[in-house]
Amino acid sequence: MPRIGYARVSTIDQDLDVQLVRLKAEGCAIVRSEKISGASRDGRAELATVLPFLRPGDELVVTRLDRLGRETRDVLNVVHEAEQLGASVTVLDPHVSTRGEMGHVVLTVLGMVAQMERRFIKERQREGIARAKGVGVYTGGQRRLDRERLRALHAAGHGPSVIAATLGCSRMHVYRIL
Repeated sequence: MPRIGYARVSTIDQDLDVQLVRLKAEGCAIVRSEKISGASRDGRAELATVLPFLRPGDELVVTRLDRLGRETRDVLNVVHEAEQLGASVTVLDPHVSTRGEMGHVVLTVLGMVAQMERRFIKERQREGIARAKGVGVYTGGQRRLDRERLRALHAAGHGPSVIAATLGCSRMHVYRIL
């Protein structure tokens, strides 16, 4: 029964190493990873690659449930799709698997908690920004990309793929800035 790992972090600044090491240590022969928000399934190419690859008896393994998604519906859809293919889903922390009946109940509850947590975080963030604006200290988020360097690479004749690889971003991000 092959174990296939899936690791995800939300931004390019975050590190996947801890998840990758843990999944390999758990016996995952294949591990797919990506750096993209878990707020929705849109744009999550690696997850879209893993799901149809699952075969009966396979096990999709993630370190934490929020790596699959932040919305309960998304998490349950991933679990459902895996099960339709005859595979199971295992979360390592806390250890829950869809092999048993209670696993479904626990995953549903954990998915709801993850969704609530995301809403609380966004609410606190909005409140913090409003307070900072009120006292005149909010200047907006910091840019994650050096736009001048991006434009310089473009002016030097480099294409979007090369620029994206050099700066560690997506081609779409390059196109948006250009």
